[in-house]
Amino acid sequence: MFENNIDVCNCNVIHEDIVQEVRSNIPKEETLYSLSELFKVLGEPTRVKILYALLNAEMCVCDIAALFNMTQSAISHQLRILKQSRLVKYRREGKIVYYSLDDEHVKQIFDQGLVHISEK
Repeated sequence: MFENNIDVCNCNVIHEDIVQEVRSNIPKEETLYSLSELFKVLGEPTRVKILYALLNAEMCVCDIAALFNMTQSAISHQLRILKQSRLVKYRREGKIVYYSLDDEHVKQIFDQGLVHISEK
């Protein structure tokens, strides 16, 4: 027989101490909004592919476009979004612009995400 009672609380008791502790630890609304925006940016597969490529090497738009068989324009658009979200940075060398991950935190986000989806 299927039991569906694990997702419903059958009591009417509010544990005020727990509620207050959790309330005091929840970040400010604007912080939660920023976190939500970060996850939205990471929610687009092309951007995830670009970030994964940049985990491995600093690359220019031409190289990324060739890697994913996409136009430079499409890659540039995604890189602009990633740059605005502070996930990638760039440096100019003559006429070539090279992109890389903004900092070690981006790699850590990826590493943790991969660990999480690999769990059984």
